[in-house]
Amino acid sequence: MIIREVLEEEKELFDGVVSHPLQSWEWGEFRKKTGVGVVRVGVYEGKRLTAGYQLTVHRISGLPYTLLYFPKGPLPDLEMLNTLQKICHEQKSIFVKLEPNVGDFYPQSSKTNLGVREFLIKSGCQEGRPLFTRFTFQLDLAKDEDQLLAEMKPKTRYNIKISQRHGVQIIEDNSESAFKAYLGLMMETTRRQGFYAHTSDYHRKLWETLAPTGMYHLFLAKLDNKVLAAYIFFTFKDYLYYPYGASTREKREVMPTYGLFWEVIKYGQRVGCKTFDMWGTPGPNPDPKDPWSGFHRFKEGFGSRLFEFVGSYDLVSNPQLYGLYSFANDIRWKLLRIWARFR
Repeated sequence: MIIREVLEEEKELFDGVVSHPLQSWEWGEFRKKTGVGVVRVGVYEGKRLTAGYQLTVHRISGLPYTLLYFPKGPLPDLEMLNTLQKICHEQKSIFVKLEPNVGDFYPQSSKTNLGVREFLIKSGCQEGRPLFTRFTFQLDLAKDEDQLLAEMKPKTRYNIKISQRHGVQIIEDNSESAFKAYLGLMMETTRRQGFYAHTSDYHRKLWETLAPTGMYHLFLAKLDNKVLAAYIFFTFKDYLYYPYGASTREKREVMPTYGLFWEVIKYGQRVGCKTFDMWGTPGPNPDPKDPWSGFHRFKEGFGSRLFEFVGSYDLVSNPQLYGLYSFANDIRWKLLRIWARFR
């Protein structure tokens, strides 16, 4: 076994062995454009690439140290953790945050994920603050349309019919004008909901980098030529993903988001996707006061199942600085929540 940096000419091979958009070569190129460093290493059996790790490198302002983030990687093993420690040393990193793309459907996940969690803790990792949600909803796209509709919540089926009856038009449009419409709705939605969101520049670089690759799909719900909702979807391998979306309060009675979601589910089936991963949710039985509880109910209504990942773990390279960083980061997140609420 050989573990080394992946070369530019191996990018198609790299995409062939990773399992999530955040591990794709294209995502790494996008992150570079946002000013973040990227490290890619491959595991080789002879000349054959068998696994890939993509990490982002985040510099700490004013200090000669970095933080590493390894989202949605493969099942951890000792070889991986040893490699990550070496990268920490090379990058002068305090720790690397792992959020593996490993899990199971809830509630059986509490047992099946236990072994991975125990391995990570015994190997020196600590449970860390999540950057990616531990829970998501997943929908089986192998079912036919009648079965999908039958397994939805009655209210969801009803709302889809309302959208169709009012003639809400659902289209894919990855143009500049469509992106600007999305961006306007995103800013409106984040102000209304009071949650933290990425900047306009982040979203623009995402669109500029990923839309030409065919992985990025922007869908609009329109009525009388007005955009009522705009959602971004990713397709990668045989998965459909829903990372970002926004809508206006205007004409909510025509249920544009329900019609949009349903049409994209059928689109995913047409392009060969087997699973629709809805990206994130607070988890089982969220507090009604949780700002994400509405999204939870919306996604659950389509007949999806709750899926639990193993969670977020920090492989610490510098224990002393890690303690200081964790304290400062807790304060930072409290301030961000306050800022999002009152901006």
